[in-house]
Formats: sequence, C-alpha cells, structure tokens
Amino acid sequence: MAATTSTASSNILTTKKNLSSLSLTSTNKLPTFSSLYSSSRRQRFIVLSASLNSKPTVLVAEKLGEAGINLLKDFANVDCSYNLSPDELCTKISLCDALIVRSGTKVSREVFESSGGRLKVVGRAGVGIDNVDLAAATEHGCLVVNAPTANTIAAAEHGIALLAAMARNVAQADASLKAGKWQRNKYVGVSLVGKTLAVMGFGKVGSEVARRAKGLGMHVIAHDPYAPADRARAVGVELVSFDEAIATADFISLHMPLTPATAKILNDETFAKMKKGVRIVNVARGGVIDEDALVRALDAGIVAQAALDVFTVEPPPQDSKLVQHERVTVTPHLGASTIEAQEGVAIEIAEAVVGALKGELASTAVNAPMVPAEVLTELKPYVVLAEKLGRLAVQLVSGGSGVKDVKVTYASSRAPDDLDTRVLRAMITKGLIEPISSVFVNLVNADFSAKQRGLRLSEERIHLDGSPESPLDSIQVQIANVESKFASAISETGEIKVEGRVKDGIPHLTKVGSFEVDVSLEGSIILCRQVDQPGMIGRVGSVLGEQNVNVSFMSVGRIAPRKQAVMAIGVDEQPSKETLKMIGDIPAIEEFVFLKL
Repeated sequence: MAATTSTASSNILTTKKNLSSLSLTSTNKLPTFSSLYSSSRRQRFIVLSASLNSKPTVLVAEKLGEAGINLLKDFANVDCSYNLSPDELCTKISLCDALIVRSGTKVSREVFESSGGRLKVVGRAGVGIDNVDLAAATEHGCLVVNAPTANTIAAAEHGIALLAAMARNVAQADASLKAGKWQRNKYVGVSLVGKTLAVMGFGKVGSEVARRAKGLGMHVIAHDPYAPADRARAVGVELVSFDEAIATADFISLHMPLTPATAKILNDETFAKMKKGVRIVNVARGGVIDEDALVRALDAGIVAQAALDVFTVEPPPQDSKLVQHERVTVTPHLGASTIEAQEGVAIEIAEAVVGALKGELASTAVNAPMVPAEVLTELKPYVVLAEKLGRLAVQLVSGGSGVKDVKVTYASSRAPDDLDTRVLRAMITKGLIEPISSVFVNLVNADFSAKQRGLRLSEERIHLDGSPESPLDSIQVQIANVESKFASAISETGEIKVEGRVKDGIPHLTKVGSFEVDVSLEGSIILCRQVDQPGMIGRVGSVLGEQNVNVSFMSVGRIAPRKQAVMAIGVDEQPSKETLKMIGDIPAIEEFVFLKL
C-alpha cells in the first residue's frame, strides 16, 4: 500500500476558462451550469462571468446604504425597487442577473422559476438567510451570498451597552424618573469590576465583547468548541467547558448561533446549574433561550436580571411576561443598528455580489454549487458517509481546547487522479462545523470556513490492490489533541478515530477508536463500553424496548473475549435522559454516549 498526504487548499473555484464571453444581461436564455459542466469535465464548480460588452443588472429590493449602491453602479446597471409585492418581484426578476435583499423580502422558489435561468446571484444584506429558498437557488444554479462580518463591532458594542445598563438599572430608573418618581434606593446596581463574565460563543462578536469586558476590569471566561486556545489566551480569556462556564459566571453573554444543538440551550436544567443571582445578556438569537424557563428563573431568584435584544418570535407579543418583567431590559433587535454597521453591510454585500458576477471565489456563499450529475451519482453514498463521520467525530469531543487538527484517510483502489475528494472533504468539514455553527458549509466555502475557525484538515490516500470499480473502500476521520467524552473512541496513538464504509449503498460505521463495529449510519447511535460478558445485548435491548425506543442495528466489537467491548446501537428516535441513565446504571456498562446524526 502507498499513502500520499496533502493539505486542503482554500481555493475551490478553479477556472473561468471559456466563460468570459457569456453575457449575463442577454435576453437569450443562458446555458445552465450543468450544461457548462458537461462541456468540459475539468469545469466542476460554479463560475460566473460578465461580458466586457454589456453590464449585468442588479435589482436592489430593499434599502441599501449609499456606499454599497455606488459600488454596484461601478460594475452593473442598478434597479432600486423597494416594497415589491411577490408578483411584482417575479415579474421583474426575469430581467435581472443579481438580486439583493434584506430580511423583509421572501426569495421563494417562484422567484427562481420566474427568472428563467438568468438570476445568478442572490445577496442577503445581513447574516440570516431564512427568507431565501436555498434548495431552489441551488437547483436553479444560483449562488446565494450574505454579509456576516460588517455588523460585528455594532453587535459587540450593543452587548456591552446592555451589560452595563442592566447592572446599573438604567432603563428602569429612567422610566421611574420620567413617571415623576425619585427612587435612588430602589435602583442600587452592581459593579462590573472583578466579576466573572462567561462569553458563550467565542466567534467574531463574542471575542470583541470579551476584549471590551476585559477593559472594564471583568474576569472573562468563554465556551466555544472551535475557538483556538491561543487566540483566547491572546485576549486574556480562558476557554472552559459549558457546565463550568454557566456554573461560575456572575454574568453570561450569549453569542452562539441558533442551531438544533443550541436551541433552548438555556432551559430549566441549565438555569438550575447557575450561580444564584446570575445576570444574562443575549444579543445573539432569541431561540437559544427557553423564554418561559427564563421567566421562572427570574421569579425564583436564580437569575437576578436579563438584558435581551432578540426573541424567539419577533416582535414578541405585547403581553409577553418576559418583556414586561421588571428585571428585564429589552431592545427591539438593535444589535446591528448603527449608521456605520449599515454602511458596512451595504459595502460587504455589494462586494460579494460583484465578485460573484465576475467569477471570483465567494467566501460568504451559503448554498452548494452544482456538480456533474455522474460524479454526484457515484459519490452520493460516500458524501453522506463523509458528513456523518464528521458529525460523529465532533460530538465525541469534550473539553474547551477546541478542534484544530483533523486528518482524513481515504482507502481506495483508484489512482489519485481518478478520485476527486474535494466534495468529500467539504462534507467532512460540513459535519465538523455545522452542528455548533450557523455557517452553511458547501464546496464553495468549506476550506474558507475551516481556515476561519483555525481548523487544519489534512488528507491521506491509501492505495489498495484490487478492482477500482468502487471509488472508495473506507473513510477514516481522526481529531488530534482533544479529549473525548467517550474514552474508547481514542485510538492507540491518542486521537479520536471513527471509520466507515458504504455497504449496499448504505453508509456504515465500522470502527470507533480501536474497536471494530458495524452499524448503519441511519437515525442516531448509542455507543457503550462494557465488560464483555453474556447477556449484555439483551439487557440494553430490553431497556430500549421497554422505553419504546426502536433499535435498527446493534453491533459489538471487542479486544478479546471476556475483556472490554464496545456496543454500537442504531436507534430511530432520541432516547429520553431517563432511558440513557437506565443504560448507564447497568453494572457492566463502563461508559456510554448518545450521538445524534
């Protein structure tokens, strides 16, 4: 066997060859991206280009800062038409090569269908893309880009403003004085100096909040599984586990994205673990807090105060108990509402749209480009396997050190130039990043997203003897220099290791650490390390059956008879905490972990 190693390049868009003559403003229907791919197998990624003889047309459907409009006008014909109805937008879009919106315009499937293939870029002036149908955009060969960085400072400043206003009861005292009262004793606040602030999410905004809080004399800790420890240390911040952060903090500032993993992450259970009298700031996403649980925690005195800029439903109901609570300070989603931030967003989205129309790499792309149908067909089960291995591996990580070094090994009988692993690498990156991030990872932005988070992903190919009929024999993912919440996932060389292969078109997990298993990667998985003795499969299966949890697969791998073994159990639904505790209480079970796919 021979192995070759390479490091992932950040440049995925590789060529604009033969596209410079295409006019994006032509009234004739352009060839689809799939037809462009079929004309040359080397052109595998979306590339956009404008003719030198004509300008593309950009429709700006919501108000955009003047600096952004001017930048667009230097390159394109700009049509600023605001407050369009859905029908009006569908009528106009067939004459446009790019569309820029904020959050108020729905870019639906009908919009893409009405464009007749001419719409090539949709720009969202802001972060969230809930108002854009990404699946329809991809199907119609349309790139979607956003502007995720321009409002960083504004959001951080607003977080600090709420922190200080909450601590000193500014909003309540202001309302009291304007009502004709003079209540100095009622609104005695607390000092920030010497208090511990837990920053939950140490990305762009979180790290800027930490810098400012340090300047106020606060002790700052942070939790973020992807934050490099050296970057945190440079700011004077200590990375800790989630439980340690919420248990030791006097103030908690939320800066995490809203994902299935973070939805209602602050709830009755987590509030119960907090220091009595904790104060909470949220300028991230409303859904990360269980709002009813927060009201209960406020009434119980667990949470002394809260300052909120975002809510689960916006605007919140007028009779919201949370909004009306005396010890809650609220603002109507003003995190990005500064003159400077709005201009910055306008420039950032204009640059992204112009760059995409020129055929440049779009680092803020949020949807997947189209690839040749025959390539996708062959790699389809391996693409699923790659993403799920990434998701499994990152869920096995514990501690606050962050994921930085990942090695992917492909075993294949094919020659290196006959196996393009870029889509597989992108899907592994997607699996590693998306579970705890709001970033949408795809072929366009995978390497950029990894680099931005300090994630170094290297690839190794092991050449096998045999028929090259199947593109791959197996994929192995290793994460180095981290601790694992499931110790048996650590290999002999000290890395978290998971390995899988495709069997009859279905992705399977075939190795965890040093233990051989065989379980279909469908639904979710429970991993148990146990003493290898008779009856264990029956005991665990009985617990799951009694709790109405359906088992799809079960496999046991062991080092030697009567020693240690790892049981991998595929389940169709997520077991309750009580069910998992019952499994853990079985005497021969030494450790277990539930992994959601």
